[in-house]
Amino acid sequence: MKILSRVHAKNLVEWARERPEALVLSADLTSSTEIDLFRDAYPDRFLSMGIAEQNMLSFAGGIAREGFLPLVHTFAVFIYRRAYDQIAMSVAYPNLPVKMFGFLPGITTPGGATHQALEDISVMRSLPNMTVLETGDATDVLTVLDAAVSIPGPVYVRMLRGEIPELFDEKNPLLPGKARVISRGTDITLLSSGICTEEAMRASRALAACGVSIEHLHITTLKPFDDPETIASIAKADRGVITMENHTITGGLGTIVAETIAERGLGRKLVRLGLRDTFAHGASLPYLKKEYGLDAMSLVKAVESILEASFDITEKDLADIYLAPVHSEAKAEAL
Repeated sequence: MKILSRVHAKNLVEWARERPEALVLSADLTSSTEIDLFRDAYPDRFLSMGIAEQNMLSFAGGIAREGFLPLVHTFAVFIYRRAYDQIAMSVAYPNLPVKMFGFLPGITTPGGATHQALEDISVMRSLPNMTVLETGDATDVLTVLDAAVSIPGPVYVRMLRGEIPELFDEKNPLLPGKARVISRGTDITLLSSGICTEEAMRASRALAACGVSIEHLHITTLKPFDDPETIASIAKADRGVITMENHTITGGLGTIVAETIAERGLGRKLVRLGLRDTFAHGASLPYLKKEYGLDAMSLVKAVESILEASFDITEKDLADIYLAPVHSEAKAEAL
């Protein structure tokens, strides 16, 4: 597996070269959201708004009205928790093309409850006119700019940073409204998003070796959720559907799929893997994934439960996962 470093930082500079209307807004987290290279390359198009997220989102709405393309960068929690009213009234209500990049989604930070965006999908997808995207690998990060800008109106992106695995071919970009098909199968439809997809791939390979037929889709568009291929995959699952997300199951991918199953009368058993009505600890990512049931072994157990079987899969049977070294450019243990 290829590991790429500071993908967004490098890509943004090249992407914005011929887009003078693109302005990048920072809330005093410039290097932490990988926009320091943009700041150095285009200082006149870089706006340091200070630790004032509410003002930043109102300002973004104002410059969007004047024909600019605001690219708002900060930690995810500081977008939807601190500036919700400004997003609703100054961005979503007038349906303006403000693109918001929220870093450290879910448990990707050891910063604890103050910095972990565990309910952001639930909050942001409730806003009219809002599109919600999520990146899960380096290719998603590399191509999400084009995806976000191709969508009229406001877009919220759950963004990854630092050292990121490349799970998908760079010639296969993130496309709004379309899932990535990882494997085909008939027993179970597995829908994963964000960092959970790598864990899901580890488990799926081991389960396939045991004869389990899994159709695995990587979900990058959480709102709107209307991909015909995804809905068809849910409908044809013989034994059930599993969702796996770096988010609370309340209002996130699990809820979205539950709504889809109910509204379309698909009648499929659903198992939701994600955080369950809880805040998370401040700890390392491997610990948090295991603690809250977001690792490959948790998925194996969920499949065993649905199929009422035991496959005796151990940690040694699961493919290795990349762990970013502490204090590397991935900022694995830093904010």
